[in-house]
Amino acid sequence: MWAGDLARKEVLRFAVSCRILTLMLQVLTRFLGSSSPVVYWFPAHLLLDQEPLLRTLETVPWKPVAQDFPPVQEASRNPIMHLLYHWKTCSPVTRYILGYFLTYWLLGLLLHCNFLPWT
Repeated sequence: MWAGDLARKEVLRFAVSCRILTLMLQVLTRFLGSSSPVVYWFPAHLLLDQEPLLRTLETVPWKPVAQDFPPVQEASRNPIMHLLYHWKTCSPVTRYILGYFLTYWLLGLLLHCNFLPWT
């Protein structure tokens, strides 16, 4: 069928290699994301270390000073939602981490629903 046309063979070879590379990247990303907790430990460590809104008397290893805590500290059921509600008062590190994970989630949602390769 394509014996005489060298350009079509090259296009087919390129398409197959792109598909294989895409599948390998998706599988590797899923394996690393689901089996390695270090990917999630590091941002969690940064959030607990850098964000004063997440500090409570139970999580701070030293004797807290009154200026270390915000004036109204309420126990929230979901600390991520608490951070999102108080976006303007969060530290820049917290904004970057939350922005990264929210962007990753939103892009994954949009691209996966349209049958595009995204992990």
